Amino acid sequence: MTRRHSRATTPAIAVSRTRFLTAALTGLCIAALAATTALAQDEAADETIIKSHGYSYFGELKYPEDYEHFSYVNPDAPKGGEISIALAGSFDSMNPYTRNGRASALSTIGYESLLGQVLAGSGSLPGDDMNGLYGLVAHTVEYPEDKSWVIFHMRPEATFSDGTPVTAEDVAFSHNLLLDQGLKSYAEAVRKRIPKVEVLDEHTVKFYFAEGISRRSLIDQVGTVPIWSKAWYEETGARLDEPRLEISPGSGPYVIEEVVPNRRVVIKRNPDYWGWDLPINKGRHNFDTIRLEYFADATAAFEAFKAGEVTYRTEADPKQWASAYDFPAANKGWVKLEAIPDGSPPQMTGIVFNTRRDVLKDKRVRQAIALMFNFEWTNESLFAGFYEQQRSYSTGTPLEATGVPEGDELEFLNSLGDVVPEEVKTTEPWVPHTSDPARLTSRKNKRQALRLMQEAGYTVGDDGRMRGEDGQVLRLDFLLNASGQPTEKAVAENFISNLQDLGLDARVEAVDSAQFTKRERDHDYDLVFDGYPALMGTGTGLAQRFGSEAADDLFNPAGLRSPMVDRIIEESLMTESQEEEDMTIRALDRALRHEFVLIPDGYAPDHWVAYWDQYGRPEEIPPYLLGTLDFWWYDAEKAQKLREAGAL
Repeated sequence: MTRRHSRATTPAIAVSRTRFLTAALTGLCIAALAATTALAQDEAADETIIKSHGYSYFGELKYPEDYEHFSYVNPDAPKGGEISIALAGSFDSMNPYTRNGRASALSTIGYESLLGQVLAGSGSLPGDDMNGLYGLVAHTVEYPEDKSWVIFHMRPEATFSDGTPVTAEDVAFSHNLLLDQGLKSYAEAVRKRIPKVEVLDEHTVKFYFAEGISRRSLIDQVGTVPIWSKAWYEETGARLDEPRLEISPGSGPYVIEEVVPNRRVVIKRNPDYWGWDLPINKGRHNFDTIRLEYFADATAAFEAFKAGEVTYRTEADPKQWASAYDFPAANKGWVKLEAIPDGSPPQMTGIVFNTRRDVLKDKRVRQAIALMFNFEWTNESLFAGFYEQQRSYSTGTPLEATGVPEGDELEFLNSLGDVVPEEVKTTEPWVPHTSDPARLTSRKNKRQALRLMQEAGYTVGDDGRMRGEDGQVLRLDFLLNASGQPTEKAVAENFISNLQDLGLDARVEAVDSAQFTKRERDHDYDLVFDGYPALMGTGTGLAQRFGSEAADDLFNPAGLRSPMVDRIIEESLMTESQEEEDMTIRALDRALRHEFVLIPDGYAPDHWVAYWDQYGRPEEIPPYLLGTLDFWWYDAEKAQKLREAGAL
């Protein structure tokens, strides 16, 4: 996974494979949601039924039922023009739901769900309300106070791009297709929680939820499953778990026009899209064409941008951002550079330990290895001093664990019994070590690392090699995507140099993007650049990301297995107030930092964007969404000036 920026990874669009599949496949981690509602009495059952234009778990939705558009969009944004983006690597499929092959970015762009999501599942929608989901294919959501079931009332005008109607049968089919042919871990988790889906009529569908479980992430999960055409799958015999270039029609504002494997994908705005006048869509989906151009590596992709072959870029390499934009088009003002504040907490990314490997099961070994990573030197020498270091899975938010646990948090940790080590309850949470920015190797940290390795049963012989009790030299392979950023390779090589100085047989193993994808899926690595999403609230997605039940899954790169983490997640799902939930998430942050499964390598507090000056955007960008492909637009007058100047 190309991952440099900690928030958005693949240059220009936030479509890193892990994050992209998480959003598109499982609807994970849409947590701590709240609801504006109309209450009605069900006379037959004598229970309060909530009916609403959206869904949330606690409190109020930001936007009322009669909202006209999201506050941050330009409702009069012009439609038209093209935006083109360069990506490094290759692809051979347009189906991201299979374990075989490598899917293109934005391959789910044409699909919608009952409750609206951001374009292609790349972030939070709306970008200024993390606590709400709003009706898209569904105009009303209905459920009892105990959330034991949910009914979605669908818009009868919704159609697929081939003109056929979107029906409740399609919704039920899509839900079941993911259970039958999607990821096994997803299917197992969902079947336990959602035992039945029922089509009530052509445009009404009902989901039933299991008794005795948390109601978190249930309504939002079924509400954000992509809707596929049942008729197309039945007519073609296609499967969700097979790689393919042909895709089913979707109901969204964009359609795939051209696919050239390993080279190009052209996406067109659908003029016949059924939902243009919906409030949720006003001011959005403005480009006529989105063109993705693939290149062998990041260097070639950047050269294409400099030449104007592609026109937009989200920079992911701090060193490049600091020094590589001194070229004629940028100096003439044809290319615009912006650092836009990012209000989202950073993902916890870095160098992940594969704890499935015997050698990395010992936390002392992981701690010793981590001590050989010099963030301060790396930041100054390779990141131009632009990065800040993550210290938490909720860095900079009220959910970040700080100090020794006390009060409600300490009482909660005590209630969990022996699964919580005494150290977690009596010490401050883990924070990264510090190093000398002037030297790649810190002698103090190296001495501490040697002591930890000796405690773990390793010794350094006269030949300077680190050996275990079996006499074998300790070997570690760092898997790297060869088409990634050059800085990424430099980080890995300097870290490996320090590990070799410690006595390890450590190596960088750079492979092409197809091999990298397969190896990462098969967990065939010791170390890899990857990570976990920021903790922003509770939900069933936490178990699928951090829980032991998902230790061998794609979305748990470290293979984390922790009874303490499992119990905290279980209890967090049962919380009944926002304050109680927040307390359990702080405890979870504390526990994850204690387990120590990755070395954080820093994040950028801003979005770094570069583009040929032919695009417009709202003056105020919402805190949780950059939204380039969502609500930016093509400015024809600016584009004409560039052409007159000979720029494009």
